[in-house]
Amino acid sequence: MNSLNSTISTHQKGQHLALTDRVTIQIMHEQGQSLRQIARALNCSPTTVKYELERGQISLYHGKRYRYDAQEAQRRYQIRRLNCGRKQAFLAKTRFIKYVEQHFFKQGWSLDACAGRALASGAFTRNETVCTKTLYHYVERGLLQIKATDLPECLSRKTKAKRVRQHKRQLGRSISERPAAINQRREFGHWECDLVLGHKTKDDQALLTLYERMTRKFMIIPIKDKTAASVMAAFKTLRSQYQEHWHEVFKTITTDNDSEFADLAQLEEAAQTLVYYAHPYTSCEKGGVERHNRLIRCFIPKGQSIKDYDLRQIYGIEEWCNNLPRKILAYHTPDELYERRLDCIYQIK
Repeated sequence: MNSLNSTISTHQKGQHLALTDRVTIQIMHEQGQSLRQIARALNCSPTTVKYELERGQISLYHGKRYRYDAQEAQRRYQIRRLNCGRKQAFLAKTRFIKYVEQHFFKQGWSLDACAGRALASGAFTRNETVCTKTLYHYVERGLLQIKATDLPECLSRKTKAKRVRQHKRQLGRSISERPAAINQRREFGHWECDLVLGHKTKDDQALLTLYERMTRKFMIIPIKDKTAASVMAAFKTLRSQYQEHWHEVFKTITTDNDSEFADLAQLEEAAQTLVYYAHPYTSCEKGGVERHNRLIRCFIPKGQSIKDYDLRQIYGIEEWCNNLPRKILAYHTPDELYERRLDCIYQIK
């Protein structure tokens, strides 16, 4: 046995047994050696040897006797290996995959919006869908018609270094004075405001964007230029649409210190709306509207003139943003929640 033990294999703990290991088990077991002796020779646990002897038995003499056979044990092991591991659910969920691809390409939904909305709307049960992470794995493996280059955030990257600037003027009431309860997004009527520019020329149009913090409602209002007068004219038109409900829908507006918002504080004189200005060079304090402005860039790239797009195209972008199911809204859309809030306000009146 010394010569046998000296040739015993290179098996390492944690690895599956190979055919040579099973041959060793068969020889030593037929020689009457104990489980511990076999385990010591293979550098494994005695329990591993015990289970292997039980799994690899064949019957002899019509089931009257049983013997361990290395070849048969190896064959059974290979069959079990074919059936082990997590099974691919792709083929079993073809209907859901078609649903995802249809809404991704036709309505521009994200993969998470597709997966979440399918459950929230009751179109699919949990067992009929896969999670968002699995959908991204399918994209990486090339199982979907959706490619990595089709994902708008996949190839995005930051190209500008962060700079700290000082000595910028504050146009009005600082955001530091804004009630802390607004940050919790539990009260309707608190908005963020910004401007989206196209081609950086004086005669190009601009887009005034508004974002309601609770419902995530997003408004895009085209204005003729990026002056303070054009911004105020847009707000006067918007105020005329809501009339006596203006102060209930627009309780506060948070914006930045750009010159086009210099006259925005005039809204406080004509209504109960309070205007707050973010700290200089701190756009993250109105991150909601900034994030939605980035969605606009999926349709209107930087440097592209706003004049190249008609009202139908611009309001189509707004409609897409407001009909996109959001995970943070339990996969409801901003339009659904916004309309509910307006219904409550108008019913009270």
